[in-house]
Amino acid sequence: MEYVLQTNALSKQYRHFKALSNLTMNVPKGSIYGFVGKNGAGKTTLIRIICGLQSPTSGSYTLYDTDCSAPLILKARRRIGAVVETPSIYLDMTAKENLRQQYLILGRPSYDGIDELLSLVGLSDTGSKKAKNFSLGMRQRLGIAIALAGNPDFLVLDEPVNGLDPEGIVEIRELILKLNREHQITVLISSHILDELSRLATHYGFIDAGHMIKEISAADLEAACRKCVHVKVSHTAALSHVLDALSLEYRILSDTEADIYGEPSVSELVLRLKDAGCELYSMQEHDENLESYYIRLIGGGQHE
Repeated sequence: MEYVLQTNALSKQYRHFKALSNLTMNVPKGSIYGFVGKNGAGKTTLIRIICGLQSPTSGSYTLYDTDCSAPLILKARRRIGAVVETPSIYLDMTAKENLRQQYLILGRPSYDGIDELLSLVGLSDTGSKKAKNFSLGMRQRLGIAIALAGNPDFLVLDEPVNGLDPEGIVEIRELILKLNREHQITVLISSHILDELSRLATHYGFIDAGHMIKEISAADLEAACRKCVHVKVSHTAALSHVLDALSLEYRILSDTEADIYGEPSVSELVLRLKDAGCELYSMQEHDENLESYYIRLIGGGQHE
């Protein structure tokens, strides 16, 4: 498999805080790679390093098989377009003026392609409207247009739907899918909004406290997601004793709710709960989703 980005034991230390710890990840060419983790897990630090905004404390990474220590890494980085944290736009300029400014920064010889870029991100009708009067979704799309001004084939987006309304989220999702499918742009998306990410990603990397916990394709994730039985009971303390006796895996969600993995015998479960003085209110089959898989992954077991 061909990879756009690979990191090898990448670490970043800020005095007494280790933002990244021996992080190894692999972003396949042509993928939409969902970089999943809580705020402060190290996602933005990794993005800033690969974009050349920070240097790692130790470890290495390659972009298009070019090592980060090689002189040609600067050329490889020109193939990246990025929106890190917030879009870098001039609020007192129009969308077209923002793109012209970016063209000047990049040293492009003419303004050819600006109208096409504005059309691609859905901003061709903004005319003389200043960016300060744009909605958050429009600003995010303008930020992506600026990131695309250098014709990159690797787009890095840091929390692209954070703070957007439902309509803005759908617009960004459709744009990302279009860039990936029609323009063959590999996309790395850092996000903690897992429901939205599950509609986009072809591959995932789960990070926690600077460690890469697991990398998995969307197809393998779907196969790994387990079915469970969601139960509501009078009190889960008694339920946990019964499930332990039955050697069933489970997750307590509250004082009255839990998820049971596997296929428990309903009749045996009801009888045992009755003997334990616990009333069963309801049972419902659930398919595990990205969010519950992530919680199970981060919350259970030792990090490798």
